[in-house]
Amino acid sequence: MELMTDHRFRKTIKYLRALFFLCFILACLMVLFAIGILMYAKILGPPPLAVPQSSLYYDDNGNVIGESNNGQKRYWVNFDEISPHLVDATLAIEDRNYYEHHGFDYKRIAGAALADIKAMAKVQGASTISQQYARNLYLEHDKTWQRKLHEAFYTIRLEMNYTKEQILEGYLNTIYYGHGAYGAQAASQFYFGKDASELSLAEAAMMAGIPKGPSIYSPLASLKNAKNRQGIILSAMQSNDLIDEKASKEAKQEELTIVGKHPHTQLVTAPYFQDAVHQELTDVLKLDERTIELGGLKIYTTLDLDQQKIAEETIEKQISEDSDIQIGFVSMNPKNGYIKAMVGGRDYTESPYNRVTQAERQPGSTMKPLLYYAALEQGFTPASTMRSELTTFKFDDNRAEYTPHNFNNKYAENDITMAQALALSDNVYAVKTHLFLGEETLVETAKRFGITSEMAKVPSLALGTSGVRVIEMANAYSLFANGGKKVTPVTIKKVENHKGEVIYEHKPEPEEVLRPDLAFVMTHMMTGMFDKKLNGYASVTGSTVMNDMTRTYAGKSGSTNTDSWMIGYSPQLVSAVWTGYDDGQPIEGRLDQMYAKNVWIQFMEEALKGTPEKSFKAPKGTVGIYLDPVNGKLATKDCPIKRYTYFAAGTEPTDYCTEHLFEEDKESSNGKKKKQLDGNENGDRAPWYKRMMPWS
Repeated sequence: MELMTDHRFRKTIKYLRALFFLCFILACLMVLFAIGILMYAKILGPPPLAVPQSSLYYDDNGNVIGESNNGQKRYWVNFDEISPHLVDATLAIEDRNYYEHHGFDYKRIAGAALADIKAMAKVQGASTISQQYARNLYLEHDKTWQRKLHEAFYTIRLEMNYTKEQILEGYLNTIYYGHGAYGAQAASQFYFGKDASELSLAEAAMMAGIPKGPSIYSPLASLKNAKNRQGIILSAMQSNDLIDEKASKEAKQEELTIVGKHPHTQLVTAPYFQDAVHQELTDVLKLDERTIELGGLKIYTTLDLDQQKIAEETIEKQISEDSDIQIGFVSMNPKNGYIKAMVGGRDYTESPYNRVTQAERQPGSTMKPLLYYAALEQGFTPASTMRSELTTFKFDDNRAEYTPHNFNNKYAENDITMAQALALSDNVYAVKTHLFLGEETLVETAKRFGITSEMAKVPSLALGTSGVRVIEMANAYSLFANGGKKVTPVTIKKVENHKGEVIYEHKPEPEEVLRPDLAFVMTHMMTGMFDKKLNGYASVTGSTVMNDMTRTYAGKSGSTNTDSWMIGYSPQLVSAVWTGYDDGQPIEGRLDQMYAKNVWIQFMEEALKGTPEKSFKAPKGTVGIYLDPVNGKLATKDCPIKRYTYFAAGTEPTDYCTEHLFEEDKESSNGKKKKQLDGNENGDRAPWYKRMMPWS
């Protein structure tokens, strides 16, 4: 028995000795590994403390048009230029043992791990200021073990090669305080309108609480949350003997004035456009705010500086300084959707609200080309006639009525062609067409044209009563200009990261969404607003700007009580203009009603000056013939006015105009005329599309 006990004892001693040596070897290896890490860190030397690079924006020709706002390079201040209150407040809430540890607070790490285990979730952080600064200097913010190891190694290098004051200075100059403000100086100016050195205790305590969650603790996001966190920080400062109870109480009661504005705002080139670029970086590329602002990106945009300058100068020249009317302007290349110029308002410093990309306004009659395109697909032609007269439409089983009115309540009191109805902007013709096609047809057609704004299925939709964005309408007209190919508005051609690697490049993928023949027919119809041959009971809607034109354009104007539009294009350029008041007040002055057209024509003429005049080329499947523009029949030598008009092949009229023959010719040809009318032998019968309409 004693021998067995002795044997077991010896065996235990043997195992313990082996375990001891194993632990000793492991400990030595760990020490050697740690020494190796430290030696490697020392060999590498100090990591650069240069702040992350500002991102650069380039125009279509590679010229720098701006850099990211509020980068640290502009706002870096020395440690002694930062309020001691902010330093103390930051240390109290972020890293109370900052001056005691060497980059890692092991006691805090253990406490955080224990709290996480108890909660079975990540509830407490343990990163020191040194670790956070290392993270700020390290651009990639992906949550991987590799990134965490890089961060830890960066922390070691920082602590080995820089003083605590230098690290703290770097941290306070790189931390994000929300609203585009990086660093204490930028944040102090933004929130309180003063330098970082001038912050009071109350201001410093509130500002120190923001980095934990700028969208939650910013006083502009929630003053209540900001005050609560300020109180927590002041209590922490008191517990750490950084302030006394009296100072803490006074700071909590101090009324603070929040400015919420960056001082000395520098107006960059095309600020509304650059905001749109920023939005595309966020929505399309899914880049975070910090990477956009401080990632050292090279962002190659579609902006044409010459067109942008022309747009801005035209708007300033055309719109009276005494007018409060606002404007949304955009020009695009219809072939690829590249935005060439953008003006989202009269003054960016007064209102950065972008009326091109953000505002939804009633497009009025600029919606009609989309409607008439749908009609062409359903068998209508530019020569299709309907009666223009005051009409009350009944719908919903005769339970509702709608009576559209023409401008100045003028009507033809006779049949007019679709081509003339578009040129004169006849509302009765449009509503008749809309109801004949079915109210859902225009809604679906608008979607095909890239319009995502909600469309109401109502009779008045034909007259543009559902709000849309200017950018959407410019894009929709681009489909007409390019022959029916799908495009989307684009502000960014290419993006490179700080290493020069291409991380995004726009590659258009042409997709035919409209019939090329009908898109061209529609384009040619839209040239009619500038052709006085289509004058009728009123002048064509482009008559006021025709004398300023030196080349062929297609387009459409539109107006409501509160909105004035003009959208038009040449083969190589589309531009859209909206004018109106932000508060929706009526546009009453004659001059105010003319701004949209005047800005549009002056811009187009200046932007295209010196470029070859390109014509709209008829594609295969179209036929051009001379018509009498009033009745839509084939013109004869006796017709006083003839207009060359395009049709999809096979849909062109076959009847000749007989209204201008000599009296004896009229009488002799009357029978033949009736027989030919609409392909039936009874000339008194109306065409098919009129016979099917309930109000005929």
